[in-house]
Amino acid sequence: MSWRVWRVGVAAALSLLLSACASVRGRPADGPVDEAEAYLRAWAANDVAAMKRAVAGPPASFEEQHQRFRDGLRIVSSRFELGRVERDGEQARATFRAVHVLRGLGEWELESTLPFVRREGRWFVRWTPAVLHPEAREGDRYSRTRTWLERAELLDAYGEPLTHVGEVITIGVDPTRVRSRADVTSALQVQLEVDPARVEKALNATGATAANFVPIIDVRPERYQLVRPALAPVPGIFFRKKTARLSPSEGFASHTLGRVGEVTAELLAQLGPLYQPGDIVGLSGLERAFEPQLAGTPSGEVVLTRPSGEAQVVFRFEGKQGTPLTTTLRPALQMAAEAALEGVTQPAALVAVDSESGAVLAIASRPLSQPLHRALTGRYPPGSTFKVVTTEALLARGMGVDAPAPCPPTVAVKGKSFRNFEDEALGAITLRGAFAHSCNTAFVLLSANLGGEALGEAARRFGFDVEYHPGLPSSGGTFPAPRNAVELAASSIGQGRVLATPLHLASVAAAAESGRWRAPYLVTDLDDGPSASLADGTRGALHLLMRAVVTEGTGRAAAGVPELAGKTGTAEFGTVPPLPTHAWFIGFRNGIAFAVLVEGGGVGGRVAAPIAARFASAL
Repeated sequence: MSWRVWRVGVAAALSLLLSACASVRGRPADGPVDEAEAYLRAWAANDVAAMKRAVAGPPASFEEQHQRFRDGLRIVSSRFELGRVERDGEQARATFRAVHVLRGLGEWELESTLPFVRREGRWFVRWTPAVLHPEAREGDRYSRTRTWLERAELLDAYGEPLTHVGEVITIGVDPTRVRSRADVTSALQVQLEVDPARVEKALNATGATAANFVPIIDVRPERYQLVRPALAPVPGIFFRKKTARLSPSEGFASHTLGRVGEVTAELLAQLGPLYQPGDIVGLSGLERAFEPQLAGTPSGEVVLTRPSGEAQVVFRFEGKQGTPLTTTLRPALQMAAEAALEGVTQPAALVAVDSESGAVLAIASRPLSQPLHRALTGRYPPGSTFKVVTTEALLARGMGVDAPAPCPPTVAVKGKSFRNFEDEALGAITLRGAFAHSCNTAFVLLSANLGGEALGEAARRFGFDVEYHPGLPSSGGTFPAPRNAVELAASSIGQGRVLATPLHLASVAAAAESGRWRAPYLVTDLDDGPSASLADGTRGALHLLMRAVVTEGTGRAAAGVPELAGKTGTAEFGTVPPLPTHAWFIGFRNGIAFAVLVEGGGVGGRVAAPIAARFASAL
């Protein structure tokens, strides 16, 4: 075979192969594939001008029809996939799949066609309204409906609703009627403890100056009646009634359950295109964290309306009912926790957990006017409550509760002086006495022989440096490895770089009672978190020692509660002497463990222990 014949044969074969490939794809080699792809790219970019240039004899209303389509359906974005392209002489037809994302409803998927005509060697789209939708005709308009199904409930540990629908009063400001911002912010702060910065932020928000009503805070009718006489005379402050989800009482687990209200611009960006302005969503707490589960998805219809007024539903969004969220909270214990904190004027927290399972039974943060959920996210030096961990490490090394533990007034470690509270000196005592009376110097001396590695292992047995997810953000406890003897001494008494949340210290108390640390959790579906066993033989000794704190030691302010065992803590913080202190008490009674914190409260035995007694007496 000659070279020329062989070359022609190969070319013919390649031509047949390319034609075959094009046929398999459904796209003829000389068809308007490139033009179709370019048109769909322009459509996806909402480049109507480029689309119009690709149309043969576009109607005068071309841009208007596209705008009506986009605006009427509130289309956020569109994407396209080109299908088969079939040619018939000087005409062609391309099928495509369109996915339009409708704000607040989701994805609407449909199939349509792009007809083409060839003129002067170039392919143009022969556009009709059917390109937008196969059923569309000239003059049609698009609209939509949208409905949320009823929001699902937050349930307590027994499966009963924690909230109900009731009336609230929204207290807000009309910027056009304000004479003095200082008067407005002062009145709201005095009467409702609203941070003035929060009011200023709301009034300075985009669009607020033109609004007739800027909502600031929702209150129950009974509270409204109390504050109205002071607020109503202030020019610019107004009131509106509405219905809302309410907890059993004002402030009941408010930081944990969270609140529901109109979606903010910030949340709208986070929640995505399924939501739109005006939607009622979870703004904080569990309501926010589990928004998709509780809200479900909205239902809706895409409606095509003829000029005659005849309406046709061309697509339906089937909404999905939200699913209730079952928490581990027990209402009676939650109310007991809040009652125990009543009258406490400083920032405070109280957390109670089931000692066997880690389930959070009650959790309260104060003040209610601050959004910080300090029970979950506040990180503090644990002070002497950490001696539970240090003692477990000592017990694991074989030390007995009656072993000697000298308690001098001060101890120097590498030039750093450690002292007891109020310079107390107990002399030659035992581990039991040192623990019950919270002798710092005794634990500093004992930890020197214990070592940082053993103390770190004990800390991990109590969940320090263990990541867990209770249902809302919480940072747990951290025990950085001591870098030297001074840090080891400080860490052994819960100072230095050791930090913990009130929630985590409640889990420490639970581990002391049950003998096993379990990650605390607020939502029943999250009950499979990490856990760790305490060292063999330490549980009974910890029970004895923590009971001694209440009966004969620093926790005697709680001695009237039978079977209560615990540990006080007075944790220094800050840098300017004399250092202020947080007041702590952690303890357990009858299978329920808890932690009490009073931020900057002073002495744990004098401030936190009485709060613990009020709570524990209800167990």
